Amino acid sequence: MMGENILGVFIISLACNYAKGKWVVDKHRPLYSGSRCKQWLASMWACRLMQRTDFAFERLRWQPKDCSMEEFEGSKFLKRMQDKTLAFVGDSLGRQQFQSMMCMITGGKERLDVLDVGPEFGFITPQGGGRPNGWAYRFPETNTTVLYHWSSTLCDIEPLNISDPLTEHAMHLDRPPAFLRQYLHKINVLIMNTGHHWNRGKLNGNRWVMHLNGAPNTNKKLAALGNAKNFTIHSTVSWVSSQLPNHPGLKAFYRSLSPRHFVGGEWNTGGSCNNTTPMSIGKEVLQEESSDYSAGHAVKGTGVKLLDITALSHIRDEGHISRFSISASKGVQDCLHWCLPDTPFAAGLKI
Repeated sequence: MMGENILGVFIISLACNYAKGKWVVDKHRPLYSGSRCKQWLASMWACRLMQRTDFAFERLRWQPKDCSMEEFEGSKFLKRMQDKTLAFVGDSLGRQQFQSMMCMITGGKERLDVLDVGPEFGFITPQGGGRPNGWAYRFPETNTTVLYHWSSTLCDIEPLNISDPLTEHAMHLDRPPAFLRQYLHKINVLIMNTGHHWNRGKLNGNRWVMHLNGAPNTNKKLAALGNAKNFTIHSTVSWVSSQLPNHPGLKAFYRSLSPRHFVGGEWNTGGSCNNTTPMSIGKEVLQEESSDYSAGHAVKGTGVKLLDITALSHIRDEGHISRFSISASKGVQDCLHWCLPDTPFAAGLKI
């Protein structure tokens, strides 16, 4: 078996493909309590705090077909990541991974000694309230930092008129997020993602206007959002790869698309995901290639590795927040975000 031990588990190459395997029941799961990890886990994703009564989804563990995965232990993780920084950069699903990682490291227990170092990375709560564009926490015993930066499209977005609160924003498809350009030198392990914000509703609602080469996009092919998304993923992955020689201690990953499971409509047209029984649509993945072709193609030939969670997540339709959200409107289900803890992202976190 050939592999590279990063963060305590295997990034598999050649003889072992960690994305090929099956879900198995494990009495030692979950890795943390969804009702007690309130310091790090948002209540809107903690299904133990909702009306859900079936928690069999918490008891599953991903087992690769041709290799073993070392069990995650917070203390071992911190030791391996001593004096290092792990960064998640992406959308709300990336934020779910970040929060789950914080709960996994701490075992879901309160840690008053953990330091908020957000200002070191430009994360400052806006005047008048609202949330910052990221969070960063440091474990003092090993000087390990874990952070998340909000970048839903994984490209640079800047206001066209900074003095106008209603201004349009340039969405630079060919520029990486400003956060990466400014702070990449401080990061040792980078996990990037994007995907579900590439729709007209999001672009129009946020007043995002696609730009290329510093000017409004005139490329008709890129006017199609699927093409624009793929172009941006390739562009940002390529840029990060080009920076790796300047940062020999950096390991960079692009996380494949986390699947949605809406049936009979979308989130706002009656779509649902009512199944609560694990492995109803399968438990095993045997394919060699990623189900996310765009992600697999983007990293090919680069120094960025693929964190492939798409197929193993596809067969976990019971793990979504579904109809149990404490804040959803009547008839609206969340078949995009996952119940935490220990749904497919736990496998993805054990890279």
